[in-house]
Amino acid sequence: MRPSFAPYPAARSRRLRRTPAIRAMVAETGLSPADLIWPVFVREGEGVREEVPSMPGVARLSIDNVVRAAEEAAELGIPAIALFPYTPEPCKSADCAEAWNPDNLVNRATRAIKQAVPELAVMLDVALDPYNALGHDGIVQDGVVLNDETLVALERQALAQAEAGADILGPSDMMDGRIGVIRQALEREGHKDVLIMSYAAKYASAFYGPFRDAVGAAGALKGDKKTYQMDPANSDEALREVARDISEGADMVMVKPGMPYLDVCQRVAAEFGVPTFAYQVSGEYAMIAGAARAGWLDAERTMLESLMAFKRAGCSGVLTYFAPEVARLLNGAG
Repeated sequence: MRPSFAPYPAARSRRLRRTPAIRAMVAETGLSPADLIWPVFVREGEGVREEVPSMPGVARLSIDNVVRAAEEAAELGIPAIALFPYTPEPCKSADCAEAWNPDNLVNRATRAIKQAVPELAVMLDVALDPYNALGHDGIVQDGVVLNDETLVALERQALAQAEAGADILGPSDMMDGRIGVIRQALEREGHKDVLIMSYAAKYASAFYGPFRDAVGAAGALKGDKKTYQMDPANSDEALREVARDISEGADMVMVKPGMPYLDVCQRVAAEFGVPTFAYQVSGEYAMIAGAARAGWLDAERTMLESLMAFKRAGCSGVLTYFAPEVARLLNGAG
């Protein structure tokens, strides 16, 4: 039961807001560079920085520039970088075999980062859409995304990533049972310390469009992903998905997208008490960055406010394309 409070004027809420020092003393939520994971797009080549038109300020980077980004992340106090490949068209196929190629883009980038910045955690996406000629997260047969056949491919992909040195695997495919399959494979093959951050509540969202442009999957996608990603109308279902993934061996869980699903973030964090992350996805980023470039929003204040919302909802951290810019601000170098 909440205590009763003195009436005005004995109680004046504005006393606690009077100066920056006092506001800092009583702030209920904090944000630091350690709360951020930086998603980065990787492409072939050398010395390449290729802007993504639908994501102002974000670029696809060749591996040498990804290593420089990783060094920057470490200097800024960002603990992890998440890699996503812009896969060349000849490497895409119906069986998605490039996903478990030991020398694919993200595996080569991971080895390069771990050699240059071994203290930085590398997170890799476990899903087939960057390698699938049809743009889906699973194996497709006669227009249907197959669950169990996809699990075989995801196991092979996860093991290749673990062997390349990934610290965190992020299964984002939303196939039933994939966390258990991946965890058992990691244990069997001696990768017992590799973490799984499950995209446990990933919604069939309209906010992913710029990301699909960035990884070159937008034009390839046939149909939609509503048969395996979650219905935006549901939140109880998210709790069931999270519970199952934890029971199968997930160390951390994620809600994706972020801001449209803050209620889900709050429910998951409160219900399970496990490290809970949110992904401030490409569409969320594009709206803020685009509006800021047009002069409609204050870029710095909006970035910080949007990220604070995730922490206030109970998230342990956030995957955000704003990570280096926000870290510089928080470090006083903005």
